[in-house]
Amino acid sequence: MEKSVEKSLASLTIHDLPPADRPRERLQRLGVEALSAQEILAIILGRGISGESVMVTAQRLLSQFGSLKGIAGASLEELAKVRGIGIAKSCQLKAACELANRLGSHAESPGKTTLKTPEDVFAAVQGRLKGKQKEYFLALLLDTRSRLIRVAEISVGSLDSSIVHPREVFKEALAASAASVIFAHNHPSGDPEASADDIKLTETLVEAGRIMGIEVLDHVIIGDKSFVSLKRSSIF
Repeated sequence: MEKSVEKSLASLTIHDLPPADRPRERLQRLGVEALSAQEILAIILGRGISGESVMVTAQRLLSQFGSLKGIAGASLEELAKVRGIGIAKSCQLKAACELANRLGSHAESPGKTTLKTPEDVFAAVQGRLKGKQKEYFLALLLDTRSRLIRVAEISVGSLDSSIVHPREVFKEALAASAASVIFAHNHPSGDPEASADDIKLTETLVEAGRIMGIEVLDHVIIGDKSFVSLKRSSIF
């Protein structure tokens, strides 16, 4: 009996809901703030699959990844494996998450952003790195007035010198005519404490910067709610 009920619920489409209870209509009537995470996901996805409401698909995503944060941190491939998603809808989800990241980090107006303290760096990249389940290594490229030219994503994955190579880092800096650079990367665990690998890599990059004539101002490690500045910690 229970399985039969579940099956019948799954077969409902968005049009089976009373008009006043449909996500788009609720957004128009009450504002986006009133919507649940499931309803917001349903609007982004647009439609479900044959015989299944998009609300069911949205709930499946939340169940699979645990939360919106989990969905944001999932890879394109992981999202596409979820029933009812596929590659097209996984692209929609990743694009929506990236839009939120960019709004949070003010990445659309980098030329007006001045980075002079680790707090400035944390504010600039926290939204971009929040919820990531892999390590993202970023180079923040600055002009002579410490204004952000752009943020270059250097690598994704475990942080070591074989992945983050000085050649790749300073190629980006030279292409942007950067006067200096600040590095930032996240710890998916949420603990920003510097590891031995973090310190070793930073020392290598600082020395490479000296040779290239591009000063490394800092390396900031981003946690869930805090950060560690290797420069402020006198590590280099």
